[in-house]
Amino acid sequence: MQKKIAVINDIAGFGRCAISVALPVISYLGVQCCPVPTSIFSNNTAYPDYFYDDYTDRMQEYIDQWKKIGLRFDGIATGFLGSVRQMRIVRDFIRDFRGKNTKVIVDPIMGDQGRLYVTYNDELCGEMKRLTELADIVTPNLTECCKLTDVSYKSEGWHEDELRHMAEMLAARGPKCVVITGIEQGGYIANYVYEQGRAPQWVRTRKAGTQRCGTGDVFSSVIAADSVNGVPFDKSVRKAADFVKKCIVKSVELDIPPNDGVCFEEVLYRLKRD
Repeated sequence: MQKKIAVINDIAGFGRCAISVALPVISYLGVQCCPVPTSIFSNNTAYPDYFYDDYTDRMQEYIDQWKKIGLRFDGIATGFLGSVRQMRIVRDFIRDFRGKNTKVIVDPIMGDQGRLYVTYNDELCGEMKRLTELADIVTPNLTECCKLTDVSYKSEGWHEDELRHMAEMLAARGPKCVVITGIEQGGYIANYVYEQGRAPQWVRTRKAGTQRCGTGDVFSSVIAADSVNGVPFDKSVRKAADFVKKCIVKSVELDIPPNDGVCFEEVLYRLKRD
């Protein structure tokens, strides 16, 4: 049977992020993507104005219908969660829909460049820590990893033993696989790949263009689909990083504004099905 992933995230009508990215990428990799919307945006929040509808009050009724028809998932992937209530709904969702072989992928979207997003506070960060305990795979950027492990952030000068220490702290809570993304190393962007029982690895790509919306969603969508397809974790990280770079390069070629995200549609055919 075709495999299924439940993706719990928001929907943006314009701006290539969240479910709007996950659905086509996961589908292209041969996995059915089943969205659970947390909120609806007219466009991503990189723009100064947008329509926003919080879907929290309707999430449980939506999920209950899936219980009635007996759905089970090969994967459950979470993205941006904006409230304690949403995180608790998601924890219950994982417990209710997780099977023996279900992969749970948590992208702990909380901040970037050393700063938390304005919607986040210490209570939400604490809830995110608890959510990561239920994950098989977590994909924090450097800012998020520091917050999850209570380590002081610095923009550069990271030694491998420091990164390994943080990855081990996260893995000790439950996840078998951790990738710390967005580590700047001169002309490269590095990802630190940690998998229990294996030697850590570096996955580096040359910097291309400027920072853009939605690249993390592209990355985590590849990781999610690959995890249920049985692709080795280190190979999946390498593939995801390479694909994100291809998306950025094409977006620069086509002069796509950074707020519009990456035009992954133009290079989706280059994403390998392993």
